[in-house]
Amino acid sequence: MDTEARTRVLVAEDQPVDRRLLTRHLEMWGHEVVTCADGAQVWDLVERGEVPGLMVLDWGMPGMDGVEICRRLRAREGGSTAYILLLTARSEPEHVKEALEAGANDFVTKPFDPVVLEARLRNGARTLHLQERLGDRVEALEAALTKVKRLHGLLPICSYCKRVRSDENYWSQVEAYLAENSDMRFTHAICPTCFEDKVEPQLREIEAEYDGQEPGK
Repeated sequence: MDTEARTRVLVAEDQPVDRRLLTRHLEMWGHEVVTCADGAQVWDLVERGEVPGLMVLDWGMPGMDGVEICRRLRAREGGSTAYILLLTARSEPEHVKEALEAGANDFVTKPFDPVVLEARLRNGARTLHLQERLGDRVEALEAALTKVKRLHGLLPICSYCKRVRSDENYWSQVEAYLAENSDMRFTHAICPTCFEDKVEPQLREIEAEYDGQEPGK
């Protein structure tokens, strides 16, 4: 199994033989396996924030079954991005509908075919990887938008020295402020007006001083 698809997987199965069989297959495919014997153990991990992102849940566990775990996870504030694969002996259309409406991403019928289970797990791991990449891009976009927003609106600028005031009430040069709060980078030049008003008088002063010196000095 490729490295990208290897991940931490929770297996919840109340039958010890089936649980050991699932664990053996998943470990053989390179996964790190966390096992639970019932839904209550799964929910304890959820509340402690220790549940993996990829879950294989038996539908027919006593007490809190796999479908109920799906419902509770999806109903939590902010929702859950976990990829949930249900194991079930039920394959009628109404059962499939119930599982998917409860929040399951996929299901495998029991007794499971190892080839099918591996393919479904690979798909789940790939989905989680894409979700993580998307989350990173969203964070980067939000950070960029925050910078853009900081450059909108009124910007306090000194009428004399032309320094601008930051959100922290520090005064800095315009180019320093923009460089810190945007992707702008500056190269310095002299505009025609400043050349005429500032540079040329200085050049004339230098020339006058030079012309007034004694030869050889």
